[in-house]
Amino acid sequence: MGAAPRAKAGAAAQIDAFLAMLSAERGAALNTIEAYRRDLEDYAAFLATEGLDVLDAGVEAIRAYLADLSARGLKTSSAARRLSAVKQLHKFLYGEAIRADDPTVALSGPKRGRPLPKTMTIGDVDRLLATAAEGVDAAERPLGERLRAARLSALLEALYASGLRVSELVALPASAARVRDQLLVVRGKGGKERLVPLNARSKAAIARYLALRDEKAAADKALGAGSPWLFPADSESGHLTRQAFARDLKACAVAAGLSADKVSPHVLRHAFASHLLHNGADLRVVQQLLGHADISTTQIYTHVVDERLKSLVRDLHPLGDE
Repeated sequence: MGAAPRAKAGAAAQIDAFLAMLSAERGAALNTIEAYRRDLEDYAAFLATEGLDVLDAGVEAIRAYLADLSARGLKTSSAARRLSAVKQLHKFLYGEAIRADDPTVALSGPKRGRPLPKTMTIGDVDRLLATAAEGVDAAERPLGERLRAARLSALLEALYASGLRVSELVALPASAARVRDQLLVVRGKGGKERLVPLNARSKAAIARYLALRDEKAAADKALGAGSPWLFPADSESGHLTRQAFARDLKACAVAAGLSADKVSPHVLRHAFASHLLHNGADLRVVQQLLGHADISTTQIYTHVVDERLKSLVRDLHPLGDE
């Protein structure tokens, strides 16, 4: 019984010394100091139950602490943060010659699972595309409004049809609209070229947008005539910016009854990939379409499909709740 209170008192002194160093030498903010204090006091409390102190805790005791964190249900990110605090404490104690060794040198943090990419259901994408196209053909609407709607519709149709990166999409050349077949040559990261599809629906949306753009240009000399870009804009680059497209997309998502924080150009790219895989597309083909240099980057989308299959079995299988 007597060892635990003494260990706790000793740990508190060492933690205070470490936190004082963070404040004085690294200029750590008060919130940061308090976060370190909470994590390290939790570590010291665990050691105290084992009759240990931060001055004599070995690697096995620290591994036991990590196991205890896991048993308590802490997220991997939280456990990794606490281990980081513990490692910094022991590095400090060793550096100040308070301890003759650093038991955390050989320890690595718990591996963080790669987060699943956000995506959208096919139904949500359909709602988004339908909302973007609303009013494009309404002759009673001002031409400028119709053109803006047509541009957004063309952007979204092209994005979902091709899985382009947003930077590739907004910088499509004007020649993209003149491609007769359904494949477009795109220059992606590192200047690498790849072929991406443009289906009939996306090409029709682009044609509708260009027709309205030409009509607007003829009416008031609007931007676009003679531009090398498919989606010209009054910007430094001469084409629509990613930020402007993202804002229009968020507004469209709200109009479609979708959560704006769950819809972005990148989410639509994810939807393109996950929907293809869900319908049986080959992983290598999806890798090429997305322009991923490493197939491991593409494999994250298979986890999205796996999770959907697990949910399907859990929710619909007669023994799913057992």
